[in-house]
Amino acid sequence: MSSADEFDVIVVGGGPGGSTLAALVAKQGHSVLVLEKEHFPRYQIGESLLPSTIHGVCRLTGAADELAKAGFPLKKGGTFRWGANPEPWTFAFAVSPQMAGPTSTAYQVERSKFDQILLDNARTQGARVQEGCAVLDLLEDGDRVTGVRYTDDQGAERTATAKYVVDASGNKSRLHDKVGGKREYSEFFRNLALFGYFTGGKRLPEPTRYNILCVAFESGWFWYIPLSDSLTSVGAVVRRDMAEKVQGDPEKALNDLIAECPMIADFLAPAERVTTGQYGEIRVRKDYSYHQTEFWRPGLILIGDAACFVDPVFSSGVHLATYSALLAARSINSVLAGVLDEETALREFEARYRREYGVFYEFLMSFYQTHQAEGSYFWAAKQLTQSARPELEAFVELVGGVSSGEAALGDAETLMKRLEQQSTEFGSAVGSAGGDGGWVPMMNSPVVRDAMVEGSKVQLQAMLGEDAEEETPLFDGGLVPSADGLLWRPGK
Repeated sequence: MSSADEFDVIVVGGGPGGSTLAALVAKQGHSVLVLEKEHFPRYQIGESLLPSTIHGVCRLTGAADELAKAGFPLKKGGTFRWGANPEPWTFAFAVSPQMAGPTSTAYQVERSKFDQILLDNARTQGARVQEGCAVLDLLEDGDRVTGVRYTDDQGAERTATAKYVVDASGNKSRLHDKVGGKREYSEFFRNLALFGYFTGGKRLPEPTRYNILCVAFESGWFWYIPLSDSLTSVGAVVRRDMAEKVQGDPEKALNDLIAECPMIADFLAPAERVTTGQYGEIRVRKDYSYHQTEFWRPGLILIGDAACFVDPVFSSGVHLATYSALLAARSINSVLAGVLDEETALREFEARYRREYGVFYEFLMSFYQTHQAEGSYFWAAKQLTQSARPELEAFVELVGGVSSGEAALGDAETLMKRLEQQSTEFGSAVGSAGGDGGWVPMMNSPVVRDAMVEGSKVQLQAMLGEDAEEETPLFDGGLVPSADGLLWRPGK
């Protein structure tokens, strides 16, 4: 095998997680190969982003300036018809003076364009990117993964070796079960999404014109994401056991769900569905909330949707993908630089990623609990008191107590009580939120603060670098980021 087939890191998948990790590792001078099955640009869902991705992670990778030039709609927050209040309410991302101004915004993106920018940036940072390459299997030496076997864009079978293989191939990953453990699906978020694209739909009034709009209705909830002045992504989320609502003719199914939701029906009254090109298909996504019971083994690391995914109501998908890529890149860089052993570095990656996933999981459970719809099977099934105990026990097992930062979380009863308290606090905060767009009432809820804190830290570090306030370890004996954000170092 020639030296050209040997790398420090092989990344499987060129989406946001894979391209982020590739850029952050290549910036440290390590050799990186990205193998992407498709040819970009290509379609992908997950179009509404959070500020920490744009102003935090993408600033660290070097992609932020190109994203700013792309002309994506500026997202200042979100607008919701959700909860006991019949009127829509709005939040803004300007959560504190530190985050005010340009960094208190995100983008609504066409993923084919956004992902292309991130993948091109990985190339710019020094990664070797090969598109049209499908990974067939892993190479192993005992317990350690040492590389991959893949087909190139001409169909020829090849092999490549590396110190680390990172699976960033998304929810359809063929490698996730190779890490050990299994993929466990959430019963609480076991939903279906039916979605399509429309032109000519209405917009919210300024300054919320490009906010994501989420509207609860009897059978579930809708997202309404403005991707440009004319193009809108529209999707309905229903429970998996209400699958009859999305079976048969997808056009009729989507139209019937829209008719159930007066606010979305009004916004789409002047619109036409796109029927050609990458947006011409009505798509279904199912069982999209899950976690892998193991995130890594020697030589193999799962990031992004290959490891876990949770309900998209708060636009956390790309955030979790890029945040996990940042965590994994720090661990890989630290091991390759010889400053940490693999076990210590990757234990930090997994603990932090599980914590962030757990925080968003609890946040979303509390968020769902705030909506009451009498007689609705969908919403009745989301009430915490009706959640099956195995679901709570599985969640306790998943996060192992770290999602809250408290050792007190050790059983389902403790979790149930905390979730009920959080839901009450969250519901009160939502009830106090007005239409003028402010996080102040929402930040009174601890579960909201927890969901924002890590993203804010990443943003501040990307903005301030060595001038950022020194972090403390998240866990006893844990690690903290280096001044440039690209490695770990022991905490004080």
